[in-house]
Amino acid sequence: MDVRTLERSGLTVSPLGLGLAALGRPGYVNVGHGADLAGQTSVDGLERRTHEVLDAARQSGIIYVDAARSYGRAEEFLASWLAARRRHPDDLTIGTKWGYTYTANWQVSAETQEVKDHGLGTLRRQWAETRAILGDHVDLLQVHSATLDSGILDDLSVHEELARMRSDGEVAAIGLSLSGAAQAETLRRAMPLMAGGRRVFDAVQATWNALEPSIGPTLAEASAAGMGVIVKEALANGRLVRGVDAEPVAAQARRLGTTADAVALAYAIEQPWADVVLSGAASVEQLRDNLAAVELRLDDEARGVLQALAVPAERYWRERASLAWN
Repeated sequence: MDVRTLERSGLTVSPLGLGLAALGRPGYVNVGHGADLAGQTSVDGLERRTHEVLDAARQSGIIYVDAARSYGRAEEFLASWLAARRRHPDDLTIGTKWGYTYTANWQVSAETQEVKDHGLGTLRRQWAETRAILGDHVDLLQVHSATLDSGILDDLSVHEELARMRSDGEVAAIGLSLSGAAQAETLRRAMPLMAGGRRVFDAVQATWNALEPSIGPTLAEASAAGMGVIVKEALANGRLVRGVDAEPVAAQARRLGTTADAVALAYAIEQPWADVVLSGAASVEQLRDNLAAVELRLDDEARGVLQALAVPAERYWRERASLAWN
């Protein structure tokens, strides 16, 4: 697999990365996630599954892995894999996120799965937890789901602490992930922020897919300004491969002799501003289907069908909020 640089961060990444949101905890909002795990939801079972998927990802050439403090035990599973495989920090580029605390205690039915807080105290606590688990393996530290109302864009103390961590060499790059219908506005507010004599954020991770492409022009602006761009939820939490939104994608997959997830992922990978598109595979089989996207070249018919699927951002995020943890 080809590699490229995550813009001004200087980090080396692959066009397809692996996100651990669906592997680090038993519950997630992906459509059919419970069936994907096939009842293997014990801590040991998910750790084994995570190791298997990481093995397949690395063997395929994937070198970017994405985790978060709120992804249950994702960081711990990644750390145990790194130790078992004796991976050097230079073997992979690893990103993780702070700002959400996992509260479900391994219960899919928990009323509250995670709690959001973008304050300085949470940053310091969660970064200490991450370093205790992953040591020097973390390259990119991201704010988890920055929004206009979370306070993160106005908190100079957090900006200064993030800049200090980068300048002191604790982490190579700082980024933010986005969520919600105001993703584009949030990114525009974040792009010019300064601390320690340079831009606060080196990279952005945003939701972009055939149903919700509205942030695309702003991601192009961010890329032109030197920010690395990571695409998450390119399958719309499984809606583009399962359910009412999936049939047009499946029809194109049949015509092109591939899978629906490969078509949806290839659509994101071909965007000129996309440095990394994340696979959220919950199994080796899903990852192998996802990997086909790297070599797939869409034609005008497929692009036209995918473009026609776009819905208003407000509708998309309202429907996403209704997805059940499973």
